[in-house]
Amino acid sequence: MTATAPARIAGMLPEHAAQVLTIYQLGIDGGDATFETTAPDWETFDAARLPAHRLVALDQHARVLGWAAVAPVSDRCAYAGVVEHSVYVHPDARGRGVGSALLDALIASTEQAGIWTVQSGIFPENTTSLALHERAGFRRVGVRERIGRHQGRWRDVVLVERRSPAVG
Repeated sequence: MTATAPARIAGMLPEHAAQVLTIYQLGIDGGDATFETTAPDWETFDAARLPAHRLVALDQHARVLGWAAVAPVSDRCAYAGVVEHSVYVHPDARGRGVGSALLDALIASTEQAGIWTVQSGIFPENTTSLALHERAGFRRVGVRERIGRHQGRWRDVVLVERRSPAVG
């Protein structure tokens, strides 16, 4: 990983799969990113996320520094403009603006497509992610207390959302 070069944001492609899934697994292994215990295979990952809103941050050597993607929250028409998102950054690239660049690009992408709400559930211990989302205009909707078991204990999740000022 490079230390100073800015990241270039690009669409996520199948050739990024191995690096994307490695970064996902590193986030899982950290313990405060997701309830998942193992990154899925590429086919499962690919099928669950909207193709038009999957992004990677690349360094000058085209190595993936991080990724962001959205998934629909429901197949009901009323929720057509509501998505759940994820942002993951390689541990060696954290603190360099990669997460902010990805989240800003993801917001622009979703707004351009007419999506009016982007939401996520974040463990309260993941203060870095909560601060990132606050800077990007997300608000805390509430805390879902003891919503699921993770690593042998009940975990809370902070529900955050960003309502587009441009759509609707």
